[in-house]
Amino acid sequence: MAQVVATRPYAWQTCLDVEGQGAEHYLDYVNRPLLDIVSGQPRRVLELGCAGGGFGQELKARFPGATVVGVEAGRAAAAVAATRIDRVICSRIEDVDFAAEGLEEGSFDTLVAADVFEHLVNPWDALVRARKLLAPGAQVVVSIPNARNLMVVEALVCGGRYSYAERGLLDITHLRFFTLFEIMRMFEETGYRVEGHASTVSPPLVAWHREHRGKAPATVDVGRMSLTNVTSAEIDELCAEVFLVRAFRVESA
Repeated sequence: MAQVVATRPYAWQTCLDVEGQGAEHYLDYVNRPLLDIVSGQPRRVLELGCAGGGFGQELKARFPGATVVGVEAGRAAAAVAATRIDRVICSRIEDVDFAAEGLEEGSFDTLVAADVFEHLVNPWDALVRARKLLAPGAQVVVSIPNARNLMVVEALVCGGRYSYAERGLLDITHLRFFTLFEIMRMFEETGYRVEGHASTVSPPLVAWHREHRGKAPATVDVGRMSLTNVTSAEIDELCAEVFLVRAFRVESA
């Protein structure tokens, strides 16, 4: 039998060297839905996983006077970010010694983490550690991919596929997987109060979501999978690609 030769590298061959990843690997875009849920007038912002600094740069433009400190493991991306925001700490989030870096407790009024926590071994600990840097009542805005997405669930249940890829809901660098319920629980357990959430719909599910929303209880038929008595909230969650959450630091944890 002839050996099959891959025509392109597999995701595991190209995406797992986080520190050595080229800057071009990080999509240079601004998560505008997440930016839109930033409230008030942020003055001092800590961004975990700032990539090339595009989000922080846009935040500074929208809120003149704000300073942004980013943490980024990818060396190439961190170098780009350093030209856009006020300071970049080039390190894995888990390895940062915030005190040694001169970040004072209670000194930030806003924490941003755009598609970050799913990449960490212990995102709960990251939230606990970051909480010490936040002033009372500081806001936290995060985006986290949805593991309950209908396309992921259908492929797993009906096709036995859970195929990691270079990007997307099954990004091969994802270590943790969250549903909306588990996102809420993570914040509650680490000293935060969730004020509200929104979501972005997966592009292939936009038409399906538009057709079924508001018709609950509904029957959902996708491939060989059928779900009955699906609520409107469940329809929204099944179609969500990413959840956008705004939370606040509470006074006691």
